[in-house]
This record gives sequence, C-alpha cells and structure tokens, in this order.
Amino acid sequence: MWTDKQRGIRLSQQELLCKNSCGYYGNPAWQGFCSKCWRERVRPAEARRQDNRAGADSTPPTFSKFEEKKNMEKGRRINTMRRLFWGSPSPPKAEPSDSQMNVLKAFQKLEPGDFTGFLKTLRSPSSQRLQSRCTAFLNTMEAYHALPVQKQSDLVQDFYQSFADYFSRFSEAELTQTMEHVEKLIMTRLHKWVFCHDSCDDEQKDLILQRRIRSLNWVTPQMLSVPFPDVQSAVMGDPFLPAITAIIEMDAKRAPQDKLVCVSKCSQHVFEALSASNSEPANADDFLSALVYVVLKANPPRLHSNMQYVIRFGLPHSLMAGESGYYFTNLSCAVAFIEKLDGPSLNLSPEEFEGYMRRRRTPAAVDGLREVACETRHLLDELTSRQERLDRGVDALNVQLQTWVQAVHAQIDQATSELVLVQEEVTDLCSSSSSPSSSDSAVIEQVVLTDQYAGPPDTDC
Repeated sequence: MWTDKQRGIRLSQQELLCKNSCGYYGNPAWQGFCSKCWRERVRPAEARRQDNRAGADSTPPTFSKFEEKKNMEKGRRINTMRRLFWGSPSPPKAEPSDSQMNVLKAFQKLEPGDFTGFLKTLRSPSSQRLQSRCTAFLNTMEAYHALPVQKQSDLVQDFYQSFADYFSRFSEAELTQTMEHVEKLIMTRLHKWVFCHDSCDDEQKDLILQRRIRSLNWVTPQMLSVPFPDVQSAVMGDPFLPAITAIIEMDAKRAPQDKLVCVSKCSQHVFEALSASNSEPANADDFLSALVYVVLKANPPRLHSNMQYVIRFGLPHSLMAGESGYYFTNLSCAVAFIEKLDGPSLNLSPEEFEGYMRRRRTPAAVDGLREVACETRHLLDELTSRQERLDRGVDALNVQLQTWVQAVHAQIDQATSELVLVQEEVTDLCSSSSSPSSSDSAVIEQVVLTDQYAGPPDTDC
C-alpha cells in the first residue's frame, strides 16, 4: 500500500489555482496566475516601462498624464485591432439583422469538431466579410513577423476577442466551439512565423531542459513513488508507453488546441496505467508523480517551446478551466519539478543524488531490471534453440512423409496393373463360357424334336 509519507511529490488542488483567487487554473509560467490575471498585471507594467523610457530625458509625468498615456496606449491597441479586423478604427456598425442572423445560424449548425464544415461556411458568400478580415489579419501578421513574440501574442489574443465579440449572441458552448475553429485556422497559418521565435530564448531553454531530462534518465518509478507493476511483469512492457507516445506527438501538431489534445490523451493514459497498476483509485499525487516519470522517459522534443506556444497563442478558456487546463497545469508543474529536482525530492541524500548524477551509482531497481533483461535474453536463446530443433524435426518429418507418399503411389500403381490383368482374364472366361459347343447344340435340337412329335401325356381317369 502506498502511504502519504512515501510520495515525494505533493500538490494540493488549491496550489493549482490562480494566486489571484479568481477560480481559474494558474501556471508556473505566469508565476502562479491565470492567463487573464497575468495579462492584467503585465500590460500595465509594460506601459509603465515605456513611459519611463519616454520620460527619461524630461520631467517625471504626473499621475494624470500617466493614466492618460496608458489609456492612449490601450486605445491605440484596440483601434489597431479593429482596423485589422473590421477595416476601420470605429466599432463595427450593426449589420442588417437578417444577414447577421443568417451568418450566425450557418455557424450554429456546425457539428462539434467539424473544422472542414467551418471552412466551407466561412468561404460562403454570406460570410465573405469575416473571411476577408481573417485573411487581412493573417497577411498583416506575416508581414510583421519580426515583431517581438509578446507583441504577436497580444495581437492574436486581441483578434480572438474581436471575433468572440462578433459571436456574442452564441451560447457558451457554441462560442467555445467556434473559437476553437478560429484558433486552428489562424495558428496553423502563423505557426512557422511565431513558433520558437527569434526574439525569445525558447531554443536555448529547450536544449537546457533536454539535457536536464537526459541526465535524470536513472530515476525509477519507485523513487518517484509511482504505483508500478512488479518487476517480474516488467518484461511485458511499460504500462505508461501510450502516455509517452502521446506526449511525444505534441511537437507534430500546429494548432495550440491540437497540442492540448495530446496533453489530455497523455494524462488519460496515465490514469489508465495507474488504475491498472494499483488496486487503489489514483489521486492527484499519484498522477503528478506518474506524469513526471512519463516526461523523464519521453524527453519530448522542444517541450519548452511547445508549452510557451500554447501559453502565448492558445485560447484563454482552454488553459484557465476545464480538463485541458487542469492537465496542462499539471504538465507545467511536472516540468518545474524536473528543473528543480534534487535529492530530498527523491528521498535521497545529497551524496547519493550526486553519485547517481555522475553515474557512479545505479539504482537497485535498474540492477533488477538488468537481471530481468539477462533472464529474458537466456529465455529467448532457449526458445531459439527449441525453435531450431523443431525446424529440424519438421524437415525430417517432411522427408519421411514424401517417402511414404511415394511408396503409397507405387503400391497403388502395382495394384492397378494387377487389377487390369485380372479384369482381362475374367473377360476371357466370360466370353468362352457364353458360346455353346456343337455336340451340345445337336443334343438340344433332338430334345426339341422329340417334344414336338410326342403325344399328350397319359392321364388317369
């Protein structure tokens, strides 16, 4: 039984939530805040830095001037977004009710996940305006792809908000479904421009994280207190292999929503493996420990860049709440745990941890696995020799079978020839017995004549 004292990773549900107590999930990349609270904290700070740089050579601005400049900066960003989306800095005029309702109804009829149907609806004549605005925004983003990645993130998020305002009459579920299609459309085109951007150090951090994970490949499930099958059954394969495959597939996706789907699949496979490996229901501690083990074994390519890509350009509601937000928050906590992993986290002394890191020690579980591998190799060699003996026996049996078949065919041929001779003899006998001799014919003729001239037989009165 796994007790709480054995678990090296503990994280309460409260620690996963935003530090601003808004009820949404936080993230270590946002210093424990959700995306909404983090942007509310970052944007004023950036505005203050810009104002400080602008007023460095002049007198310090008053509070009223600072508020005025902040509002002007905010208004400039909103007007830029409106100009990109609607073609003018003023809010969009209300469309004719019939035309707007036709567009909304066309999008409402789409089935969940029907991205092809969304594209067809967007290209229809009634949605021509929306399509042209999307095209204009994509062309503008590609033309200004040299902007800092944080500016690009702000523009994309503002575009999401503008699109969501247009579909404000939708229900929450319909709006979520539509915005997921919009995200996939936009980010599939912008992926090559904004992923692992030159203005950030994502590539260097990817290499650092990859080397860190590679240096921890000696960590065993027992050290992480992960419920795991017995060593004897380890020959059948790692139960977390589907989860490892799912997290590796994340790098091949382009849209942030598709990357989150890979994270969700990985987490679901982790829960399935935990339920199969442990008689007790899996809890949050077991899940996080197992997720750390999966990341260490998978060492996903460009993990940091993929997570930052989802954070910067994903839909806010996908990370702030729901199943995908919970799983992504746990993945971020697992990566943060790996980056700060030390001896006490694994119930090891600093000397033991240093010995493992410098390859001077090997875990007992690794030695056990090596013994199992040796036993498995011997078993395979024995099975191979048995297979060779069986193959030789099969070859000898085939030779015997062919010899027996040839002997049977020879016996059949001999019996057939003897049967032909017997049939010829019988035929000759039958033909000779069917033709009567001349003496017999005379006798028969005399008997017939006597019968003709003889009178009727005597009868008694």
